[in-house]
Amino acid sequence: MIIEIDIHDETGEVTDEQMKLVKNLMNEAAKIENVTSGSEVSVTFVEDEQIKTINREYRNKDAVTDVISFALNDDDTDMLIEGVPILLGDIIVSYPRTIQQAEEYGHSVDRELGFLVVHGFLHLLGYDHMNEIDEKKMFKRQEEILEAYGLQK
Repeated sequence: MIIEIDIHDETGEVTDEQMKLVKNLMNEAAKIENVTSGSEVSVTFVEDEQIKTINREYRNKDAVTDVISFALNDDDTDMLIEGVPILLGDIIVSYPRTIQQAEEYGHSVDRELGFLVVHGFLHLLGYDHMNEIDEKKMFKRQEEILEAYGLQK
């Protein structure tokens, strides 16, 4: 494994297979993105109400969303100390929204789960979609990672 991934399931519904998928997919993404080995990421699966509260408190949006990321190294002053892991940040995923969107988009829950986790991970690495150019770049990279892992549409 390239990166350490700490997964928390606050819903009690994420399967062991899905947790394994998340770890393997994120390590594939880390390899593709040349992330420093030993870096750490936290992934937490929550219910809709929890992510709505987080969205309201941190983004001033009083609505349920599918994924939120909190980068810990979101500037160019990353401190590299030998022997100390790089903490990339936290990814929070609404598991009920994951299932709902998989049904809406007509693909597997695994595909949607992979899409959301990679989306959140890329945000931790500095990708964004605030304008059309950045959005195209980010979404293209997401698809490349998902396809490399075998989770194409």
